[in-house]
Amino acid sequence: MNYIKAFAPATVANVACGFDIFGFAVDEPGDVVELRRRAEPGIVISDITGDGGRLPRDSARNAVTVVMLRLLEHLGNTEFGGEVILHKNMPLGSGMGSSSASAVAGVYALNEMLGQPLTRQQLLPFAMEGERIACGSAHADNVGPALMGGFLVVRSYQPLDVFQIPVPEELYCTLVNPDIEVNTKDARFILRNEVSLKNAISQMGNVAGLIAGLMQEDYDLISRSMVDVIVEPIRAILIPEFNEVKQVAIAHGALGCSISGAGPSMFTLSKGRETAEQVGKAMQETFATAGIESNAYVSAINRQGPKVLEFN
Repeated sequence: MNYIKAFAPATVANVACGFDIFGFAVDEPGDVVELRRRAEPGIVISDITGDGGRLPRDSARNAVTVVMLRLLEHLGNTEFGGEVILHKNMPLGSGMGSSSASAVAGVYALNEMLGQPLTRQQLLPFAMEGERIACGSAHADNVGPALMGGFLVVRSYQPLDVFQIPVPEELYCTLVNPDIEVNTKDARFILRNEVSLKNAISQMGNVAGLIAGLMQEDYDLISRSMVDVIVEPIRAILIPEFNEVKQVAIAHGALGCSISGAGPSMFTLSKGRETAEQVGKAMQETFATAGIESNAYVSAINRQGPKVLEFN
């Protein structure tokens, strides 16, 4: 294989009550990576589209190529040469796992070109290094579902232990990205280092309830459990019209509504595509009344993760 074009999806992390431990993949948007072999050893970036010139072209500083270099180093492969084109199809600082999609598309493409020496699970620590480069923290709640698909739970980071849980077929996500930016590092900086025992107990109950609701296809339990008493109240202040948008989403049938990742994107879960589409329209209209443009995406939970678009 001399050329491969791969796609990796956007993701919703935290999923209300599951800060840094829950995440799931959606069908769109997502990033695309083109990788072509070249004679000279090493990985170079020949072009990046869609970033407005903001991302570094240095292979040692870009999430898409850092993970590829780490994989080659792990495999002891000093001869491989590759040229990368990254197509950014989602805005930076969107709360939709933008850096994760780039990292996953890159490491997945390289692994495919090399004949799949590692499983997707084995690729996860390398993909996490892309997150470290992008936002300073190698968390797995975005890269995990982007790489493995489905709804992912991060049980532990030391040691890394992740697993997937089944979700109802009729569960749909509405992901609305307003035209504002929230820096992930800033969104983490404002969080408190300690929480009250009362809030910790409440949050643990909601985490357990959400997992049980998803596995049992109990939509009412899912709805009751999509409550974040620790992170959302603090981060909501970074998103204009957050409370108004959340209220209108629930009023139009959403099971729950919260911040996607660090924001400013907001997500909902709904039963059925029709409801999810109505919710998205209502959320966009609410943002629009405040003079904020937005994009909306509706999909079931993406169970596939990354995929090959072309190869030769």
